[in-house]
Amino acid sequence: MKKVLIISFAAILAILAGCEKEYAPPTLSTPNSQTIETGAAVDLTFSYTADGGFKSATVTGTNGTASIKTNGTKGETSGSIVVTFTAGSAAGAGAVNLTIMDDQDQTATSTAVITVFEEGAPEVTAPANTDVQVIKSVDLTFAFTSEGGYSSSSVNTNNGTAALKTEPSAGATSGNVVVTFTASRNVGAGSVELTITDENSKSGLATAVLNVTAFPSIDVDEDIASDVTWDSDTIYILDGRITVLDGITLTIEAGTVIKAREGSGSNAKALLIARGGKLLAQGTSAAPIIFTSIADQILPGEIASPNMDPTTNGLWGGLLVLGKAPISADAPSVQIEGIPPSDPNGLYGGDDPTDNSGIIQYVSIRHGGANIGEGNEINGLTLGGVGSGTIIDHIEIVSNQDDGIEWFGGKVNVSHVVVWNTGDDAIDADQSYGGTVDNIAIVNPGDECFELDGPEGTMADKYTLMNVSAYAGIAEGLVDNDANTWVDMMNVYFFGLDETLETLQDFDEVPSDYTCVFSNFEVTLPTGTAITDFFKDGSDAFTTAVAAGANTVGADVTEFAGWTWTAVSGSLNEF
Repeated sequence: MKKVLIISFAAILAILAGCEKEYAPPTLSTPNSQTIETGAAVDLTFSYTADGGFKSATVTGTNGTASIKTNGTKGETSGSIVVTFTAGSAAGAGAVNLTIMDDQDQTATSTAVITVFEEGAPEVTAPANTDVQVIKSVDLTFAFTSEGGYSSSSVNTNNGTAALKTEPSAGATSGNVVVTFTASRNVGAGSVELTITDENSKSGLATAVLNVTAFPSIDVDEDIASDVTWDSDTIYILDGRITVLDGITLTIEAGTVIKAREGSGSNAKALLIARGGKLLAQGTSAAPIIFTSIADQILPGEIASPNMDPTTNGLWGGLLVLGKAPISADAPSVQIEGIPPSDPNGLYGGDDPTDNSGIIQYVSIRHGGANIGEGNEINGLTLGGVGSGTIIDHIEIVSNQDDGIEWFGGKVNVSHVVVWNTGDDAIDADQSYGGTVDNIAIVNPGDECFELDGPEGTMADKYTLMNVSAYAGIAEGLVDNDANTWVDMMNVYFFGLDETLETLQDFDEVPSDYTCVFSNFEVTLPTGTAITDFFKDGSDAFTTAVAAGANTVGADVTEFAGWTWTAVSGSLNEF
């Protein structure tokens, strides 16, 4: 016997209802603002789209009356509605509010701005509706005629600030007034109301309507396999461990902001410059390049974060630059810490001490140090086998969960470094780094101000650290070096020491394998303590105790003024 499938009528209706098309909400344009005399009338044209079919429109007016002159066509998906506004008898601001509804009972509303002026008062005409990005500026030109002659102007704003840029001569009967509007951080509607007063004390006004738009952004989710430039008109969002591949150059313009999505382990986000790749990140003191977290609401042109705490760390990985310069390890090239062995782009080291990985200047790296692989937290800036042909200066590291900057061999020189609020060491050098680091400011490292290791293999090279000011703060130690560390340190000032450092023995081992020079150390001590409470016996031979602010050596912190969050926060004021 054949089976017959019987479906009830109610079930069929339910199926059809489930298949019903979803319609986008209607949209409605906003006409340009209008200026009219008391008692006069003006027609305003609103354009609409209604995917669900036009159904109805309603209108209201303020400081006058409004009525629909030409309505939309029922069921049509696009069209226009003409509204007639008749001004009242009082000068001032007015508006027309139009609401449309589609056949799905979805609505859209638009408000046209009207300015009503009295007879004989200046007639002011606002510019067309204008788009402007958050925190950016735009010039608005208002035209006017004035029987009584121009006397003065004033402005009121919404969702931004405004200032008069140019005005006509006193007594002018016509001309332009230019107003510069700077948008706030809030996306949405904005306005500039300009009032012009004539020499008879009569006033007319007009309102410019602005649409404050979000800053554009681009997700970067693939390795960079061809030369590319990132510009300061866009925020770039790292959505993975992004590698600049061998032979490829990434150029980052001054003032660009790069944000990384959160993640750890295999999901940690980072920018990796592989051996043979180049990074040309040339910020300026007026427009630094900023690497930060997606949680940071900072925008290009800003220095201090508007929402992040400067102690928040571990939200993303960091910046890694790998080169072909010599390293002291168990092989001429090895895998950088934090990058899985399965990723061949993580290799660093070689036989070219002059290798060139690019230019990195005026760059701030913030809120990094996430666990990026194999249980390793990444540094703010990792330099693995980077050669002396690379230019690196004016670097800020803020709130990294691991070290601020760590060198693994290589010969690159670095100057003008400020490290603020690291979870581990501020400065860390390994595998016979062979360059010079000059002008270093350190604030509140979580562990040591300096962790200085020697060679791990047969190759040995010497490095220099000079002109240092370090506010120890919460640090557990000042300098930690091995018996085979080969380093010269000179012109170093420590202050802000906590008495809990008394039990620590910095300079853990007396360097014996290589000749090191420690010279011109100064320290401001806590009351009742001695130099040997903080340094190994014998350290007082090159260390002098000085009063706070009486130091004669240390960093030149003027190099960090204006462009670093550390400086603008006031954290360098005591340096």
